[in-house]
Amino acid sequence: MQIFNIVIAGVGGQGVLMASKVLAESALASGLDVKQNEVHGMAQRGGSVISFVRIGEQVNSPVVMPGTADMLISFEPLEALRYIHFLKPGGRLVYNKVTINPSTVAAGLAVYPQDVEEQIAAADADTHGVEALSIAREAGNGKAVNMVMVGTVMKHLPLKEEIITEVVKQVSKGKGVEVNMKALAGGAAAC
Repeated sequence: MQIFNIVIAGVGGQGVLMASKVLAESALASGLDVKQNEVHGMAQRGGSVISFVRIGEQVNSPVVMPGTADMLISFEPLEALRYIHFLKPGGRLVYNKVTINPSTVAAGLAVYPQDVEEQIAAADADTHGVEALSIAREAGNGKAVNMVMVGTVMKHLPLKEEIITEVVKQVSKGKGVEVNMKALAGGAAAC
């Protein structure tokens, strides 16, 4: 098996690191080698967060090089555009269509680009936009966007869906199990 490279991007507080953890633990539960790396930056203040997950029989480095990612999972459109250069030609991009203003936009120092989705669509990628927040709310909690996004890519990963589902059950707590299972299923149905 060749190494499968995943880039997960979003804004602090959206659950990028939990989604990354679910994918990494699912790879381990599948008997594969995995390396994970994340950059928090200003994550606690709504800043950009990026995580790399590399899955294979033997993975030596946790870093995904630009132009080599098989998949980009983005929790926000501008973050998809910011990290789209990591995708290899024809790679899969799934992004949440809900926008979150970066701190510079919120402070009036910049303007959120009006053509983000058009720029994303112009990329050489298998692109899918998802209303992840709506799906998460239908599942019972808007914070379950991360599990919706994991659900959207499950059938396109070198991992069995049953294993991912079991890992989500293990990392969820209390009432969160039911919500996360619904969010995962909603994401899978959306993409």
